[in-house]
Amino acid sequence: MQPPSRRTFLALGLLLTGGALTACTDSPHQDPGRPAGDHSRPDPDEPVRRRALDATDALLAAYDALLPQAPQLQPLREDVVRHRAALDTATPTPTPSTGTGTPGATASGITASGSTPGATASTTAATVPTTAALASLERQTAQARLADLGAASPPLARLLASVSAAGVLHAVALGDAAPAAAAAPAPSASPSASTSASTTASAGGTTAPFQDALGAEHAAVYGYGVVGARVTDDGQRTAARTALAAHQARRDAWQRLLSGAGATPDPAAAGYQLPFPVTDAASAGRLAAHLETRLTGVYADLVAAVPTPQRPLAADALRESALRARQWGAAPTAFPGIADTPAGTSTPTP
Repeated sequence: MQPPSRRTFLALGLLLTGGALTACTDSPHQDPGRPAGDHSRPDPDEPVRRRALDATDALLAAYDALLPQAPQLQPLREDVVRHRAALDTATPTPTPSTGTGTPGATASGITASGSTPGATASTTAATVPTTAALASLERQTAQARLADLGAASPPLARLLASVSAAGVLHAVALGDAAPAAAAAPAPSASPSASTSASTTASAGGTTAPFQDALGAEHAAVYGYGVVGARVTDDGQRTAARTALAAHQARRDAWQRLLSGAGATPDPAAAGYQLPFPVTDAASAGRLAAHLETRLTGVYADLVAAVPTPQRPLAADALRESALRARQWGAAPTAFPGIADTPAGTSTPTP
């Protein structure tokens, strides 16, 4: 990779300020759901929420089964507690188990909130005796959450995609090296997939969110040119080249999708202003982590902004950027792509 040439930098309002990158939704930083105690009308998301909560209770029971011999798992369990609270927006925020036997709590220490998850949670705990098995359960649960993207409202779909990405990160942290399964074929996987996505974009009038995603990828491609010119370690060079190729492929996919929908893809800017000086390998690594973290926000919002057939494409992009952000040393977060705490959680997202 060549170092960036000297030229007039244009504002990188996309990846570096975050505002222009995110696809517009009614509430870009919260999953509105139902207010606590509001039972005036049925929640159309209730079946999806219940499936997500049951799966989360099973995960929590599995963590509780392992915590006595693996207390280092506690931070991951706390993330799962926060996931449950965000998914269960119609009830008070649950609290982690303190071992005091709170009445009404499940085996995982989470208040049941009208459910009866005991059998599922207990069975799961009994069949998850190792950290490796827990890692596999995290990954399987993350994949299952994506199956409900099409049935969820846009805000809940966004939350499910974020929680699914967090589950994959947990699986990796637990030692799972299995490749992450895509929720759907990437838009570049085949002409038919790209054509189908383009047709849906055209019919739904949703080209604007994909223009935002394209702009984000233009900026990422530029940013990785800077990263590649500054890293010195062979491993970092390889990671930078791999990431650059991935972002180029994603950029090309959005261009094809937009063209297929009858829109003119926005071109890349002549240059982009960096968020901080990049003068050495350490600052280059921080830039890569910054780029990927910003992209998780873009793709979380894209999940909520596009028609349901296209949500898996955005969820896949969110997961991939979350994994690369972790690889580059980004701070862990319970909700990748969601900057603020979703409704129902008790503490701010890091």
